[in-house]
Amino acid sequence: MSWCSRALSIGWLAAIAGVVAGLGVSTTPAKAQNYPARSITMIVPFAAGGPTDVIARIVTAHMAQTLGQSIIIENVVGAGGTTATTRAARAANDGYTLITGHMGTHAAAVPLYPKLAYHPEKDFEPVALLAGTPILILARKDFAPKDTKEFVDYIKANSEKVNAAHAGVGSVSHVSCELLNSILDVKPVGVPFNGTGPAMNALVAGQVDYMCDQIVNAVPQINAGTIKAYAIATPERNPALPNVPTTTEAGLPKFQAQAWNAIFAPKGTPPAIVAKLNAAAAKALEDEGVRKRLLELGSVIPAPADRTPEALGALVKGEVVKWSAVLKPAT
Repeated sequence: MSWCSRALSIGWLAAIAGVVAGLGVSTTPAKAQNYPARSITMIVPFAAGGPTDVIARIVTAHMAQTLGQSIIIENVVGAGGTTATTRAARAANDGYTLITGHMGTHAAAVPLYPKLAYHPEKDFEPVALLAGTPILILARKDFAPKDTKEFVDYIKANSEKVNAAHAGVGSVSHVSCELLNSILDVKPVGVPFNGTGPAMNALVAGQVDYMCDQIVNAVPQINAGTIKAYAIATPERNPALPNVPTTTEAGLPKFQAQAWNAIFAPKGTPPAIVAKLNAAAAKALEDEGVRKRLLELGSVIPAPADRTPEALGALVKGEVVKWSAVLKPAT
């Protein structure tokens, strides 16, 4: 082919491209319509076995059936979940990389990390709220205090000697205990782990004194008697742990805390893809098997009106404000 012929071909290609652009033709609707055409990666920002991981696996297993493609869980640990969340924020906004975030990664991290590489509201598309997860005050099974009153007295008298496990700065276990410690005006030694799963293992082994944890991670251990639960930080008792008093009943009414887990996509993910993912998540939360597993673990299943992307976006906005007010004085 001569230089002239090549130039002519290039010119025709450019002209065609210009016509297509002028007509406003885009492949995005077609991609959204055919979505998903391959497997989806769901990033979980903590180690396997923790509450976020457990909830993500329960819900996405059903979502995969609805979507007709596998959803691969990828556990990425570090920095209280912010390492994985930063990665998710920078991923392609094509619907094939998602993240199961929570109150820590998508709210509390904002005041705790001044140089946070992402912003929950600006860098993500909210997809669907999956579950609420009440917080419990837990301790190793041989910890001296017998009830919440004794726990409070003991912590106040031995603040610098006791230690509290958490899943990293900004994690739910960290920020909820920060709230508790601020109410009690104590500063115990914090012991960070790469996830709530490893932190719980240390508590079971008696290597740490206490922690504040999501109910999903605690129910099996409490029922097995490997740890003790002092109180649950909700207005009412949880059906999964009917014998555990509320913090109000236990004399600690100011400590009220419930975390949540939700699916997010990188900013700019097409609305049609977000809608398809939201519908799959909503269908999962209506499935009897999924609901049974979540409820047995003490999760609170959100009402349909709270599962929409718009509702999740409003929740994140409010949570950022709430935890900024709580945590900025402690940083």
